Amino acid sequence: MPADKNASAVPVISGVTLRFFTRIVRRYFRKHFRAVLIHNADKLRHASGPLIIYANHASWWDPMVCVLLAQTLLPNRNHYAPMDAVPLARYPILRKLGIFPIELETARGATRFLRTSEAILKSGGVLWITPQGRFADARERPITFKPGLAALVKRVPEVTLFPLAVEYTFWNERLPETLVRVGPTIQVGQHLSIEKATSGLECFLTLEMEALREAALTRDPSNFDVLLDGSRGTGGFYAFGRRLRALFQGKGFQEDHSKRDATSEDANQ
Repeated sequence: MPADKNASAVPVISGVTLRFFTRIVRRYFRKHFRAVLIHNADKLRHASGPLIIYANHASWWDPMVCVLLAQTLLPNRNHYAPMDAVPLARYPILRKLGIFPIELETARGATRFLRTSEAILKSGGVLWITPQGRFADARERPITFKPGLAALVKRVPEVTLFPLAVEYTFWNERLPETLVRVGPTIQVGQHLSIEKATSGLECFLTLEMEALREAALTRDPSNFDVLLDGSRGTGGFYAFGRRLRALFQGKGFQEDHSKRDATSEDANQ
């Protein structure tokens, strides 16, 4: 079979489509979550060179989390992500955002993933990957990766990786929280086999997922920074009644059931 000459081409991103989609993402999070809370945002904000951010795959929301992080913390970089070719065919607009198709279970798909990803990294792009290759509960252990990530790192030894733990949880309010934790920078030794490199990358992400789980158990937003503020309070007639009562009593109105002390990074977004 002849080689696909376009397989290693860097996907083209539409700036107009990306800006439009980013606004939709922010609106979705503000409507459906109380907040997007983050640990260690500065690690990504100060990152440079070819980057891979690899994350667990807990929810349908994960790609939107990646878009939000990318455009908030690394707005001057080009961002890309692989996606199963079958669902991507149903949402062709996503191709304009830097998302490229892969065939998960074929040798041709693996080859195309490696070629395209290598071209992206060597162009200075940022690659976002969920190497589990499927949805998996954030509490599932052990986590297991497909070998593509380690194989890619072997082809681009200068790349820097960040493990990214993501979790969605209900605390004391009507809407859930999106919790994110950025791990330390990782560079994989070229002497390692793909199997050992994969195991090491799995361990690094597991450590971040465990740390995020412990932070989630505190139910304390002050342990995080606020990447994006969402909807607060109960809403509807009940919230309206509480506002009226606070007005007549001459008291300040607090929408949340509990006081919010987290540091906000969203003021200038």
